[in-house]
Amino acid sequence: MSTWTIKAEPVAGTDVDEVTRQYFTEMGRRVLGRSATEAELRAVLVEDPHHDLSPPDGEFLVARNGEDEFLGCAGLRLLRGDPETAELKRMYVRPAGRGAGLGRGLLLAVEESATRLGAARIVCETNTQLTEARALYIRHGYEETAPYEGHGKADHWYAKVLS
Repeated sequence: MSTWTIKAEPVAGTDVDEVTRQYFTEMGRRVLGRSATEAELRAVLVEDPHHDLSPPDGEFLVARNGEDEFLGCAGLRLLRGDPETAELKRMYVRPAGRGAGLGRGLLLAVEESATRLGAARIVCETNTQLTEARALYIRHGYEETAPYEGHGKADHWYAKVLS
């Protein structure tokens, strides 16, 4: 896999539910040390739905290869109480897309989208076990910060001023 494109797609697209399930299944294995149950998967979507990763205050970006295969995604939304701050959500690269710089590509595309939406800063959260994500954020100028807007289940919070 050497080429891919990233563009905005509806968060309710055909592949999104399946990839969201893969994302939360992997997060469960890595963070909880076990697979998430069906009830846990449903509960997390109720607690933190992704419908607001769409215009006018958000966007959902999808990376696809030349055969139109869904390789990865990342969403963003402007924070309700602070519309100059965008939050990165649901960044995930499927195994078929890993190792080719796709995480970096998605991160840069999200930052561009956040700037277009009027954000001056971007924030995100992650867990200790997600070492690749934490390293990616640090490499791209994110700094650890205090928790924001009630996100208490993560272990690490990051922020970056957008130029």
